[in-house]
Amino acid sequence: MKKIVIVLSLFFVFTSCQQNTKKDTIKIATLKGPSAMGMVKMIDSLNLLTNPGIEIKVHNEPIQVRKFMLENEVDLAVVPTTMGAILYNKELPYKIAAVPVWGTLYLFGQDTTIQSWDDLRGKRVHVMAKGMTPDVLFKHLLLKNGINPDKDITLDYSFPTHIDLANAVAAGQAKLGVISEPLVSLVMQKNSAVHPLFDLNKEWQKVHEETPIAQTALMVNSDFALNHAKELQKILNSYRHSSDWVNNNQKEAANLIVQYDILPNKEVAFQSIPRSNLDFKEAKDIIPQINAYLQVFYELNADIIGGTIPDDNFYLK
Repeated sequence: MKKIVIVLSLFFVFTSCQQNTKKDTIKIATLKGPSAMGMVKMIDSLNLLTNPGIEIKVHNEPIQVRKFMLENEVDLAVVPTTMGAILYNKELPYKIAAVPVWGTLYLFGQDTTIQSWDDLRGKRVHVMAKGMTPDVLFKHLLLKNGINPDKDITLDYSFPTHIDLANAVAAGQAKLGVISEPLVSLVMQKNSAVHPLFDLNKEWQKVHEETPIAQTALMVNSDFALNHAKELQKILNSYRHSSDWVNNNQKEAANLIVQYDILPNKEVAFQSIPRSNLDFKEAKDIIPQINAYLQVFYELNADIIGGTIPDDNFYLK
């Protein structure tokens, strides 16, 4: 799948509110899937303008976005929250500005005998990337529901990527898998025998006092945040309004999602929106929820967040 480059401009001039400087092009890196889906109305509206002011690049994998952050080449970037914590702990100059997507992971497959967590005893569940976010999160939920992931269930890592695992479930090679949207909707379109069994975001909330999974982070370069605070706030507001519009106008949003090559067809786009948990929240307003999410990973696998819980400067305020 090719990388998408969309050059956009904003309705305002990019001037610093603390310095008399101009930012000619604001660079944003986002991810194909829910992150870009929630941004699509902003993309469409800004694409109607003529003078480029923002360059948005939509990438397939977080590792591609990480590269640009490591090279300090983007002003804002969407990555998994755990990756954002790692980069902050490595002293990269980025803070978390918002959480635009909450919990997109599902246990799904063809095994309709699964009605409760106890029904998973003795089953084989396929999970990609041992030790990474889906694996650690699923193990945490198993433990919270009285299932020992090392004894009561077989976790199979035969398929190393989300796409590999999605294809295996679609082909019937894997009966149960932990996969995120929009791949869930893509698989269900290919194989009507496949169904979502557990919404892991809802299961997480059951054991974490109704707090959803702060899975995705919008990170901002610290210098950009300091020198272009007003412009940054307008971007955050635009992303929030776009996400709200997508949730409230799902048919129209599905058309735009296909138009901008974020997903391949309107049916998949339409089906995936309500399961993508788009809800843009600024980080300063949800610090306890983000901390609680990172604490779980710290306790189960500290390396996945860079060895320690990020300090208070991790949050844009």
